[in-house]
Amino acid sequence: MTREQITIDTSGPPTVPARKVADPKPSLLLGEHSLCPGCGEPVALRLLLEVLQELDIVQRTIGVVGHGCYGSFVRIMDVDVLQCLHGRAPSCATGIKRVRPGCAVFTMQGDGDMANEGLQEVLHAAARGERITCVLLNNGVFGDTGGQLTATTVLGQRTKTSLAGRDAAAHGFPIPVADLVAGLEGSAYVARGAVSTAGGVAQTKRMLRRAFETQLAGDGFSLVEILTMCPTGWFVPANEGPGYLGGSLEQSYPLGELTT
Repeated sequence: MTREQITIDTSGPPTVPARKVADPKPSLLLGEHSLCPGCGEPVALRLLLEVLQELDIVQRTIGVVGHGCYGSFVRIMDVDVLQCLHGRAPSCATGIKRVRPGCAVFTMQGDGDMANEGLQEVLHAAARGERITCVLLNNGVFGDTGGQLTATTVLGQRTKTSLAGRDAAAHGFPIPVADLVAGLEGSAYVARGAVSTAGGVAQTKRMLRRAFETQLAGDGFSLVEILTMCPTGWFVPANEGPGYLGGSLEQSYPLGELTT
């Protein structure tokens, strides 16, 4: 193809009228979020809602939300959602799915909620092969309570309770939740994505879709870990969040599908 063939003439108005190809946001989003500038969790929420709409399962979807900044999403998402005790979302989702097996059931949890408060819950749900989808929003800090160290904080990462950076001798090594879950027989699909780049956003959406398709097919447990930005908890400017994520969390938690 020559350069002339791909050049767009901008000397006058377009000859073909513009047409709308997509909504600016999912219709399931009822308002604006109240989270910090640069936070990656609203991006993850949008991807989740887009997948539910594209799969046409909104009317039979039930979500279970843990405790974290994302807890405020229950006010702006037009999906049936309930909030449970800290860390107990997989158990609550298990009960819902067993009572309503025809529903698509998911959890939305932060790393503090899933890894610190309820690691046993997600591991046992995966080991049992529960047909639910868990979404882990991992930024390596307890964002809702001020930015303290969590079980997934990577080595060298500064938090309010590890000002010099996480040290293995003092704090132990980070726990790779998705890797643990992927090694269990009941896990049908496990993947790790990120929302720090345009390519990562597109990849993560495909992972979420695959996870729900796995659940709908009755194949077993599914989990998508999403690395998200938290500039406030990381002590970095909002515009540096994506770069910080790529240079820290993503180095310890490589992106991709852990089971297929």
